This record gives sequence, structure tokens and C-alpha cells, in this order.
Amino acid sequence: MKLLITGGAGFIGSAVIRHIINHTSSQVVNVDKLTYAGNLENLREIDSSERYAFEQVDICNRAELERVFTQHQPDAIMHLAAESHVDRSIDGPAAFIETNIVGTYTLLEAARAYWQGLNAPRKQAFRFHHISTDEVYGDLPHPAESADAQQHLFTEDTAYAPSSPYSASKASSDHLVRAWMRTYDLPVIVTNCSNNYGPYHFPEKLIPLVILNALEGKPLPVYGKGDQIRDWLYVEDHARALYKVVTEGKAGETYNIGGHNEKTNLEVVQTICTLLDELAPKASHSALDAESSYKQLITHVTDRPGHDRRYAIDAGKIQQELGWQPLETFESGIRKTVLWYLENQEWCHRVQDGSYQRERLGQI
Repeated sequence: MKLLITGGAGFIGSAVIRHIINHTSSQVVNVDKLTYAGNLENLREIDSSERYAFEQVDICNRAELERVFTQHQPDAIMHLAAESHVDRSIDGPAAFIETNIVGTYTLLEAARAYWQGLNAPRKQAFRFHHISTDEVYGDLPHPAESADAQQHLFTEDTAYAPSSPYSASKASSDHLVRAWMRTYDLPVIVTNCSNNYGPYHFPEKLIPLVILNALEGKPLPVYGKGDQIRDWLYVEDHARALYKVVTEGKAGETYNIGGHNEKTNLEVVQTICTLLDELAPKASHSALDAESSYKQLITHVTDRPGHDRRYAIDAGKIQQELGWQPLETFESGIRKTVLWYLENQEWCHRVQDGSYQRERLGQI
């Protein structure tokens, strides 16, 4: 099977490609524009494989997409290319509209033209797998405000209520993908996932930002009270789920993918601090007193505009129908993640390339 994967140099896309090359016999064509968050270093361990090819192409470029389809003849598409950082979407929504909406539309049209030209068996087997987020659903009741909050989870039937420019752009792309099946019969699958974490995560996101700031003795910013709840999913568990969906999932279906790990943002930051106290003694890594905890660096800052209070996914459907469930607990996954960043600090410095210094974004 040959898979065309958009955004394959990004955090989740590169994890999917590494999983496919290392654990399956499928071939991969990686289509990536290589924006600030796309880095071919993420794929160094597999880039010499005969089953891997890279194309530096913007998904908004219809002519180049058509060339890639004609040249590589994929059997399925996994569409991960997206602008994905909520704070950046508050500062500059235009890039999110262009990539997430216009780019998805352009890819859908190129894929539809290609799919219509396939022979009957290949046409029937073809899949357009669109990878999305749980943020399209808005937020859920919070335990601090509702006694039965824990009974409320996002399901595949939850109504959309996006809060940020990022989530609104992803909701729009989800609707486009489903409309192309309803109108044109393009065989699509949609997955919506909870917050990912793990190796190769660009340092603008919470977990790598906290790890790197702590090691440098910098403040660890926590929005508001830090009581916002997220369901955390280890990226390699997500990669396994996505490959299972594209190879075994049913056209027209939506599958929610979650880690069963609800944590407040403050709990996440405190857990990282405790691990760093154990794994990276402060005397050798920062200006902090060797007897103090990294928790002293936690700094509460003004909350993000429109910040969702709680996300949590019911992943029962993908478990029951496709036999997937996460292998990592939050405790095992976050330890692996902290260890990876401790061992790969040079990667962190290189990928930031001077354009981003872990400053606060998304203030109005």
C-alpha cells in the first residue's frame, strides 16, 4: 500500500511516517511545505528507506499536487498538514484559513480528480483520511462547575462549537471533507484526536515549552488558574491508531481518538517539574538552588482569550470496531517525553532557528 501523507515533517505526521516505515510494509510519500514547524530531522531515522519519498509541496498548489498524484499513484491519503497552534491563530488567523480551509479544499479537488481516474478495484479501495482535533467540539462541563461533569465526553456525534480561529478552521475543513463524500462520493474518513505529546514536539506547545524553560531557569507560564483540563494522548499511540483507521476503517465514518488521561494544565506542569527534579538536578542545569524544586518557576499569567475549559474524548468506538487502545498511561508517556527532551536538546535549539524564542503569543 502506498500512502500519501501531507504534513509528514510535522510532529504527528512524522510519528505516523516513522511508525509506518518501522512497523509495516507500506510505502510513504511525504508531502510537506516545511513551514517553521515542519522539520526533516524528525524523519532522519527512516529517510534512507526505499519505501519513503519526500515532496516539498504546498497543499494550496493544485498543479504540484496533481503532479505528485500522477507521479506517485497513492492508494490512500492521510491529510495531516495544518496550522495547529491556538495562540498563533489568535495573533494571525489568515494563515489558518489559507492552509486549513483553502488547502484542504485544494487537496480534496486534486484527490477527487485523481480518484475518478482510477480503475474500479483501486477506486473502491481508495481512502481520503482527514486528521482533525477534538477542539472542533468546543468545551465540556468542568468538575469545578458541574457535579456530573465526568459523565460528559466528546463522541463522534457531538455537535461542533469551535472557540478559536484554529478550531474554527479545522471544523470548516472537517465539514468540507464530509461534504465531498456526500456530494461526490469520495470515500473519506475523519478522525478527531485529543492533545498529543511526545518526542519531536515543536517547543511552542505546553509540554516541550515547560521542559525547556525549566532547564534554563525561566518562568513556567500557566494560563489563569491552570485548571483547564485536557485529555492527553502519546503521539506514538496516535500514530498506531491513524494507520489502523486508514487501513481498516470504514469510509464515511468518524473515529475519536483519546488517551483516557484527563489532567489539568497545572497538574501537567507540576508532573514535569517533579520528573525534572529527579532526572535533571538543578545544580547542573539552571541557576536554581540545588535544594529547590522546579515548581518554584511556575508563574500564573493572564488566561488565553476564549480558552476552552475541558476536553475529554470517548474513544469507545475505535476500540470496539478497530481494536485500538492506547498503550501509554500519562505517567509512562510523560517520563519518556521528558527523557527524550533531556537527550535531544540540540534538536530543540536547531528547530527554533531564531524565529521563535518561546515568547508568549496570542494576546489581545
